[in-house]
Amino acid sequence: MSELDTSIRPWEGDITALNVDVIVNAANKSLRGGGGVDGAIHRGAGPALLEECRTRYPDGGFTGGAFVTAGHRLNAKWVIHTIGPHWDGGDRGESDLLADCYRNSLQATADLGARTVALPAISTGIFGYPAEEAALIAVHTVRESLREPGHGIEEVVLVAFSSRMLAIYQRFLETE
Repeated sequence: MSELDTSIRPWEGDITALNVDVIVNAANKSLRGGGGVDGAIHRGAGPALLEECRTRYPDGGFTGGAFVTAGHRLNAKWVIHTIGPHWDGGDRGESDLLADCYRNSLQATADLGARTVALPAISTGIFGYPAEEAALIAVHTVRESLREPGHGIEEVVLVAFSSRMLAIYQRFLETE
């Protein structure tokens, strides 16, 4: 399967409501839940997700990595936790780390044999990454990753938390 065979679409709403194989969680380094998308995913999945994170990843994770757990009470079969970079002005490797989040999450999705995946706007909340720059990295990296043959991914949903973010995704998907 190639990029041309994969649907990439923006969607605004609660990522936990989507009926997809994989939900990507914009996690913190502890992988123990938090605010924003991370908190919503942990609440939706229930306490077994926190227990699995503690057991499978007792030392947490690292920025740009992808850490797989079951979806528990979510519609999704799996959750891939990725730790985005904190924005620190853009000259400390943030763009490479953010691209790693998307690249590694899509590789983990493919490794699971999953066909559909929902990705949030990683690092654009409390981590402070500028929305426009983050969306451009997301769209570019997703498209680049889907050019690799044999990934098996049929649909990527870029989940926006606001109508502004949705419009940014739509613009980049049309022009990028």
